Amino acid sequence: MNAARSGRPGAHSRAVEDYLKAIFKLQAESLQVSTTALAGQLNRSAASVTNMVKSLAEQGLVVHEPYRGVHLTPTGEAAALGIIRRHRVIETYLIERLGFTWDGVHAEAERLEHAASDVLIDRMARALGDPDEDPHGAPIPSSEGVIASRDLVSLTDMREGARAVVREVSDEDSGRLRELAAAGFLLGTEVVVKHRLPDGQLVVRVGGRERRLDATTAGLIRLELSGIEPSG
Repeated sequence: MNAARSGRPGAHSRAVEDYLKAIFKLQAESLQVSTTALAGQLNRSAASVTNMVKSLAEQGLVVHEPYRGVHLTPTGEAAALGIIRRHRVIETYLIERLGFTWDGVHAEAERLEHAASDVLIDRMARALGDPDEDPHGAPIPSSEGVIASRDLVSLTDMREGARAVVREVSDEDSGRLRELAAAGFLLGTEVVVKHRLPDGQLVVRVGGRERRLDATTAGLIRLELSGIEPSG
């Protein structure tokens, strides 16, 4: 049985689990993750990140190449996927069974993911019908540690005239989630990029209305391209 399926909460410390999740996320954007990027993601000092990375390497969870970056080993990736599965199943359960809102579950799931066993998570998933995605559209890794690969694009990278459908919204900023929901950026909603402004803001059409988004907020939204807006 691998680390991700150990069923033993506390097999890794909370700090280790947080690092593995952060590396997995950053690794999806860049094959090699710099310690500087990791420090920014976790809001830690460069010195503390360097020390933890050395510890993770000694545990066989990452490979660290000085001046090149960090990447997860197969063992580290399996552990990261186990943590991500716990988080996303918990979020789904809190919303579908306990009435939480999509902007109110991230912090709760962050606390619970470090204590819940894989046995509990599997039972929660089965009670929900083994969903493929969490309420924010993020894929839920299977109990075997397999996660779906999808061809999505960040709203910040879309060109003028592009048309796409919202498939995933980052769950980490509850305030921005509330704003996006109120503005109509819900899963399955079509978005058309009307203008890219010189200051980095985007003017988009969603739900029949035009909205203006700054680059940070636009970066929280991932979409599936569906075509090009006709001219005229």
